[in-house]
Amino acid sequence: MEVVSSITTKLQGLSTSDHASVVSMNLFVALLCACIVIGHLLEENRWMNESITALLIGVCTGVVILLVSGGKSSHLLVFSEDLFFIYLLPPIIFNAGFQVKKKQFFRNFITIMLFGAIGTLISCCVISLGAIQFFGRMDIGEFDVGDYIAIGAIFAATDSVCTLQILNQDQTPLLYSLVFGEGVVNDATSVVLFNAIQGFDLVNLNPHIGLEFIGNFLYLFVTSTLLGVGVTLSLSLSLSLSCCFIDRHSTDREVSLMILMAYLSYMLAELFYLSGILTVFFCGIVMSHYTWHNVTESSRVTTKHAFATLSFVSEIFIFLYVGMDALDIEKWSAVSDSPGTIVTVSSVLLALVLLGRAAFVFPLSFLSNLSKKSPNDKIDIKQQIVIWWAGLMRGAVSMALAYNKFTSGGHTHLRGNAILITSTIIVVLFSTVVFGLMTQPLIRFLLPDGKSQSSTAVSSHAGSPKSITVPLLGEGQDSLEDLAQQHLNGGNRLRALLTTPTHTVHYYWRKFDNAFMRPVFGGRGFVPFVPGSPTERTSASITTPFQ
Repeated sequence: MEVVSSITTKLQGLSTSDHASVVSMNLFVALLCACIVIGHLLEENRWMNESITALLIGVCTGVVILLVSGGKSSHLLVFSEDLFFIYLLPPIIFNAGFQVKKKQFFRNFITIMLFGAIGTLISCCVISLGAIQFFGRMDIGEFDVGDYIAIGAIFAATDSVCTLQILNQDQTPLLYSLVFGEGVVNDATSVVLFNAIQGFDLVNLNPHIGLEFIGNFLYLFVTSTLLGVGVTLSLSLSLSLSCCFIDRHSTDREVSLMILMAYLSYMLAELFYLSGILTVFFCGIVMSHYTWHNVTESSRVTTKHAFATLSFVSEIFIFLYVGMDALDIEKWSAVSDSPGTIVTVSSVLLALVLLGRAAFVFPLSFLSNLSKKSPNDKIDIKQQIVIWWAGLMRGAVSMALAYNKFTSGGHTHLRGNAILITSTIIVVLFSTVVFGLMTQPLIRFLLPDGKSQSSTAVSSHAGSPKSITVPLLGEGQDSLEDLAQQHLNGGNRLRALLTTPTHTVHYYWRKFDNAFMRPVFGGRGFVPFVPGSPTERTSASITTPFQ
C-alpha cells in the first residue's frame, strides 16, 4: 500500500507540474500574440519597434507575476542559453542571410570583416582593460584574468537581432549591410573568443596564445563557411537534378528539405565545434542564390514567408523572454544589500561599451576609406556615427554568454557573479531601449536624404527572395565596373585588380558562376522550364549574380 501511495503522490505531483507548464506556455503564447498586435499598431511610430515593445511587455509581465506570486517569481520560463543558441538564433541568422542584399554585402566584405573580427578584438581588449582597472578597486568579488577577458567578450557582442529591427535594408542599404554583417561576424568572433578563453592557459600569457587564437578563428571561419556552402550546394544539386530528370514537383517536400537542411547545417557546425552562426548565415546566402530557383513557384513563395515568419517569431520570443527574466528575484535578492554597487558597475560597463566601440569604428573606417577609390563607397563621418551608435545594443548573445560564465544551471550563488549578471541585465535593457529608441531619429537627423538615395540604388525584381527590392551597384558603381571590364578586355588584369578590386573580383565571379556553378547547381535562367517549375519564361535570359 505504501508503494502504491508513493507512486500516486508522484503522479499527482507530475500532473501538477505538467499543468503548470501548460498554463505557462498558454500565457507566453498569448503574450507573443499581444506583442505582434501591439508592434503592428506601432509600426509607423518613429520611436518604437517590435523588439523594444516585446522587451517592455516582458518587463511589465514580470512585474505583474512578481506581485501575484508574492515576490517568489517573475517569469513563466527561465532563460536558457541552450534554448537561445539551439532553437531561437538559427532561424533569425538564416533568414538574414537568405534575405540579405548579397551584392551590397560582398562589396563591403572586407570592411565587414574588419569591423566584425578586428573590431571585436579591439572592443574586447578595451572593455577587459577597463574592467581590470575599475573592478579591481571595487568590492565585487575575486576575478582572475580569464574572468575579465570573458567580460570583454560578453560585452563586445553586439545584438544583430535588434539591428534587424532598427535599421531598414531598403532605406539605408550600406549601413544595414555594414552593421548587420559586422554583427554576424561579431557574434561568431565573440563566441569563439569566449570559448577560447575556457581552453587557454591565461595564467602564463605568451605570444603563442595570440597566434593560436588567430589560427583558431581563421580555421573556424573558413570551415564554418565551407560547411554552410557545402550543405546548401548538395541540396541545390539534388533539386536541380530532380528538376531536370523528374517531371514531378512536391511543394511540401521541397519546403521541408529547405528548412531541414538549413537547420542541419547549423547543428552540424555545433557537432563539429564550429561556428553555427557563420554556417547558417552563409547557408542562407547560397540557398537564396541557387536552391531557391530550383523549386516550384509555390515553394518559393512558401519558403520566403516561412523563413521570415520563423525569424520574426523567434525575435519576439527572445526579447519577451529576456524582458521577463530581467526581474528574476533570485539574482536580485543576492545583491539587494548593494544597489549602489550595481549602478556603478552597470555605468562603468556602459561607458566601456561606448568607448570600446568608438575605439574601432572610427579608426577602421578611416583605414577602409583609404582602400576605396569611389567617393560613393567611402564611409563619411555621419555614417560612422550611425554605425557606432547602431552597434551599441547588447542583447540575448551577451545574456547567454553571461549566464554560461557566471551561473551554474541558471542559478547564481556567489555575490560577485550575481552583480555581473544583474549588471548585464541592466546594460541589455538600457542599451536596447534607450539606444534602440534613438537610432531611427539619429538616422533621420544625420542622413535625412538616406531614403531618396537608396531608392536610386535599388531596383525591384520578382525573382528575388526579398521580393520588394534587389540592390544594384549604386551610383557610380556601374562606371567603375565598366572600367574594370575595359582593363580586363585590354589584358591589364593586374591594373584592374589594383584600381577596382571589388568589381574585378565580381567580374570574374560572374563569369565563373555563369560558366560552371549555375549550370550545375541551378539558379535564375539556368533551370529548364517545365510546367509547374520555378523558372519563368520571361526570366530565362536574366543571369545577373549576387542580387
